[in-house]
Amino acid sequence: MLPLEGLTVIAVEQAVAAPFCSSRLADAGAHVIKIERPEGDFARGYDAAAKGQSSYFVWLNRGKDSAVVDLATKEGRAQLEALIAGADVLLQNLKPGSMDKLGFSRERLRKDYPKLIMCTITGYGDTGPYADRKAYDLLIQAESGLASITGGPEGASRVGMSIVDVATGATAHAAILEALIGRGRTGDGADIRISMFDVMADWLTVPLLNAEDGKSPKRIGLAHPSIAPYGVFRSRDGKEILISIQSEREWKTLCAKVLGQPGLPDDPRFANMVERVRNRVLTDGIVSDSFGKLTREELLAKLAEADIAFAEVNSMDDLAKHPHLRRIEVDTPNGKVSYPAPAAIVVGEDRHYGKVPAIGELIKR
Repeated sequence: MLPLEGLTVIAVEQAVAAPFCSSRLADAGAHVIKIERPEGDFARGYDAAAKGQSSYFVWLNRGKDSAVVDLATKEGRAQLEALIAGADVLLQNLKPGSMDKLGFSRERLRKDYPKLIMCTITGYGDTGPYADRKAYDLLIQAESGLASITGGPEGASRVGMSIVDVATGATAHAAILEALIGRGRTGDGADIRISMFDVMADWLTVPLLNAEDGKSPKRIGLAHPSIAPYGVFRSRDGKEILISIQSEREWKTLCAKVLGQPGLPDDPRFANMVERVRNRVLTDGIVSDSFGKLTREELLAKLAEADIAFAEVNSMDDLAKHPHLRRIEVDTPNGKVSYPAPAAIVVGEDRHYGKVPAIGELIKR
């Protein structure tokens, strides 16, 4: 028996953040009923990368029922009411105020269904000067300041995937699980409200505190603002290798066993992390010169033997054939699609991942 079997989740959802959350609830056995407008979740049309279907939709909607409900009609609203009445969780990320206008205010639902766990995802929350703004992933990356510390010196950059949406969905998932545990103890439901901006602000605590201390982070690409050497260096045959030196012990090991310069840590310019960061150009130059004398194979062998933390700078093509990549295979309306497995491994439990529904399709259980 899966952990959430027997629980029903009504997901009035679209795009990425809420579907990320509800897909994880479905993976754990919850019966997730995805409410779709007659034309379907607009994320169904984001791209056609998964056998002619949206990669976003195929990734985030496995194992759910699709219920077509026209909330603009009286009949549709009555249908949603009946579904909520039999549910354990109501998850929604419509435009702020939309559910209220349809007659589904959280205050009313909390009164009528005291055991219901409600989770509302918005861009900026319910109050404040930005509460009514539309909010999408990249907009919050920009507004929160995340883009300002992403990229290189030439300009701010978008994180290369929907980091805000995924972070928000993961936050909602954790909050709902907490509320389910709480309900098991008290019998009471919950009214959870999560804003994308709040999630990113929380995740940006370290660079924010540094900025408030007068050390505003600089965009330095694949390097670290407060650690050196920590960045990308090229082998003799042009392969990019990223190393991370976290301690003085590791620095001494790198110098002795990889750079062939055991006396380098005695130089005051490289004697500790603060000095190496202050002299980053010199530090990186020494590492670069040494790495440039070795082939990729020679360099990786030396780094592994010295137990130095390193990684190759891979592409998506490299990830597709990476020896550590675990995959799952899910059924979709256009056939089976293989993609990366959820990260959590529950030992002794073989998970089954449900089909991705067509519009209005109920998945056989």
